[in-house]
Amino acid sequence: MDEVDDAGRERPRRHVVLAFVVAALSAGVWVLVRGHLIDDAFITLAYARNLAFHGHWGLIELGTSNTATSPLSVLVLAALTLVVRDAVLAAAILFVLCQVVIAVGLARLGDQAGLPRWFSPLAIALLTVNPLLLSSIGLEVEFGIAAVVCLLVFSAEWRPVLVGVAAGVLVLIRVDLLLIALVVIVLRARFWAGLGKTVLAALVVSLPWFVFSWFVLGSAVPDTLIIKTLQKSWGDFGFSNGPVLYEGVFPWATWLSFLPAVLGAVAFVCWLPTLVRRGPAASALLPFVALVPAGAVHYLAYSRLHVPPYHWYYGPSIAVSTIFFAAAVAAVAGRAPAAARWTVGAPAALSALGLVGVSAAFYAWGGLPRPFAPIMSNHTTTAQYERIGPELGRFVGTSTVRSGGEIGVLAYSCGCSIVDLFDDRGAVGPAIAQREATMSSLGRTLVRWNFHNFDYGVAPVEPQYALTPTPVGAPAPANVLAQWRIASPWAGDQELYLVRAGGG
Repeated sequence: MDEVDDAGRERPRRHVVLAFVVAALSAGVWVLVRGHLIDDAFITLAYARNLAFHGHWGLIELGTSNTATSPLSVLVLAALTLVVRDAVLAAAILFVLCQVVIAVGLARLGDQAGLPRWFSPLAIALLTVNPLLLSSIGLEVEFGIAAVVCLLVFSAEWRPVLVGVAAGVLVLIRVDLLLIALVVIVLRARFWAGLGKTVLAALVVSLPWFVFSWFVLGSAVPDTLIIKTLQKSWGDFGFSNGPVLYEGVFPWATWLSFLPAVLGAVAFVCWLPTLVRRGPAASALLPFVALVPAGAVHYLAYSRLHVPPYHWYYGPSIAVSTIFFAAAVAAVAGRAPAAARWTVGAPAALSALGLVGVSAAFYAWGGLPRPFAPIMSNHTTTAQYERIGPELGRFVGTSTVRSGGEIGVLAYSCGCSIVDLFDDRGAVGPAIAQREATMSSLGRTLVRWNFHNFDYGVAPVEPQYALTPTPVGAPAPANVLAQWRIASPWAGDQELYLVRAGGG
């Protein structure tokens, strides 16, 4: 009994130490990545700042919009911004908190499964240095991973109400994460036990927001459902083959991003036959059994939606499969028979550590801080847009300006009204009609239900100015008022021109 009591007292202390170490290291990671937060991250930050300081739900102050893909991220960031008075600092705090939740949650799961103590540090290290996940910091990906880990913990501990709470939180972070929640819930042993409580708790957590959004904002699901599905693909590349596109531009980053997920899938396939024997290593992975199937379902669903291959869309599938990979390595190295520990476990553990080291070295290669995220699809650096923003604001004053394809950082930093589909509600109506024309009868019915309260009478904004990106060397547009040289590994060298809208 004394040994059990000592272990019970020692475990919380160990988790507290882990939390402080992860928090400190994650704060350091934020300092490194702050300079290359991608443009879409600032869309969320602009929403959060407007909500915190003006009580307004929109990307800019000009009007209400509903293109924040993650309403819960906006709400949490707005609450933090209200306290710390800076949305970027609020995002840093949320990132660190999510890292701590992931680390401590995985430590709890590892303790319950009998995995070695180093399982959680290994998993959090693999997630943190993953180039694609590093490139998604500032978005809701990290928040979603933390909620998935909470869902796993509550599921393993047979807490049906908290499972429902976690599932509801996941849906509010991103609607598509419902797929991961469903797979985790269904693949539990005796999943029907307490299912009613789980469903009720999930509805209590998530339904009020969707009802509010449907009546007040005009659509239950954000307008990005229409915007992103209208884009369909980038040339020959959609979501399903998007990794091939990124591999052509960022080969090392792409391989290092997807390799842990592939290894997780391989480990899952190798693990399935061992369930027949139910050895200690096989049993240790039972709390993680749903992760790889959940990642596969999420990937297939996005492929079926025919959306563009925005890199952060791959984040959930990569993250859950990476966690399973870390658990599989820890199970073989720590709980398999002695022979397997040396022949399989030790090489697997060394390979996982090597992957962490190579990924960290790759990120640091070329010097720190990096100007660009390891994987990105923006036209220039965040720092460049942050310099252009105030200059643009001085040029246009209280007038409106049409974006040149990227709106996040400029909208956050210019102090002006920069518009496109992400904040011009009047332009969304025609986009809805355009999308409906390509959908099945069922799809049209769902879209019409979602936008039942949408105000189609709002006229599109007619901006006085426009931003026009043009390849360097191409003829300049007429009546140029200002221009800036921008460049990125993705888009090459361009000139960004400010002109009178319509060229007049």
